[in-house]
Amino acid sequence: MLDTMTRTAPTATIVGLESPRMHAAPIQVDEKRMINCRADVNQLEPIKYDWAWGKYNDGCANHWMPQEINMGPDVILWKSNGLTDDERIIIERNLGFFSTADSLVANNLVLAVYRHITNPECRQYLLRQAFEEAVHTHAYQYVIESLGIDQARAFNMYREVPSIAAKAAWAMPYTESLADPHFATGTPENDQRLLRDLIAFYVVFEGIFFYVGFVQVLSMGRRNKMIGTSEQFQYILRDESMHLNFGIDVINQIKIENPHLWTPEFQREAIDIIKQGVELEYQYAVDTMPRGILGLNANMFREYLEFIANRRLIQIGLPEQYKGATNPFPWMSEMIDLKKEKNFFETRVTEYQTGGSLSWED
Repeated sequence: MLDTMTRTAPTATIVGLESPRMHAAPIQVDEKRMINCRADVNQLEPIKYDWAWGKYNDGCANHWMPQEINMGPDVILWKSNGLTDDERIIIERNLGFFSTADSLVANNLVLAVYRHITNPECRQYLLRQAFEEAVHTHAYQYVIESLGIDQARAFNMYREVPSIAAKAAWAMPYTESLADPHFATGTPENDQRLLRDLIAFYVVFEGIFFYVGFVQVLSMGRRNKMIGTSEQFQYILRDESMHLNFGIDVINQIKIENPHLWTPEFQREAIDIIKQGVELEYQYAVDTMPRGILGLNANMFREYLEFIANRRLIQIGLPEQYKGATNPFPWMSEMIDLKKEKNFFETRVTEYQTGGSLSWED
């Protein structure tokens, strides 16, 4: 009986451990590729992309948890008459958008991006990024719960606020194609599709869609309002800056290894995707700030988004599209670039565990 069971038992297949070919000898560095790798995707060494492994280690050094941040002053202010209606709208709508958006990002990383990236050190960072996105969603939930905001309403806001719904609807085709179980790279058409979706995901969703909210919430913190919420967003901004830079490195590495994908037509499509992102995020600025407050107005956000978009375009090798756009919020760059910081709100020194020597670039 045992012999029969042994001979007829099916062979187990563990998803994620498959390899196109088995190696009798150790893998060589030049066998590794960002996509369509024919080497064992589970063998970390030798590391080919030092920048990916460096970002993984930097991410681990930057570990934080939402409960470490004191929300007491925010709760007192929120329940008093210390905020205007417009300021409350900013907090509520940003919590509503960010909580849903980071959950979508985490799902996309785990279910889609990880599957198509075939470099193990990059996969290692993607796992770290997915954890950080979970921490961000936790942070929004923690703020919402601390303030006593209706959780169902907050987490359903992406269906009810037009500009939030528009951003979510725009993102879905790019995330759905990445998660299509029948999709596989290996042809020029599908490789371009993956590259296009990574541009939408990292450059627009991670690199443009969050920045109006960051400016708004952090501006409140600079004015000593909602300092705990602002501090949460400050940590999240640092994480997101790293995510963005990692995604840009992945995109550029795919371009280097597959130059035939970077056609003039494809470049025009990428530019159009980024321009769409600017318009959608501008509408979000109008929706969350119908009147000027905190020394901010919607027109300032248009210029800021155009300035950011120019930087994103240059980072992936495309020409600027918004000539003369300048940064009306230079303090945002200072915030990202700080190597060792004391936060703006003078509550306490906020240093990552071993991150004091890091250099941050937006």
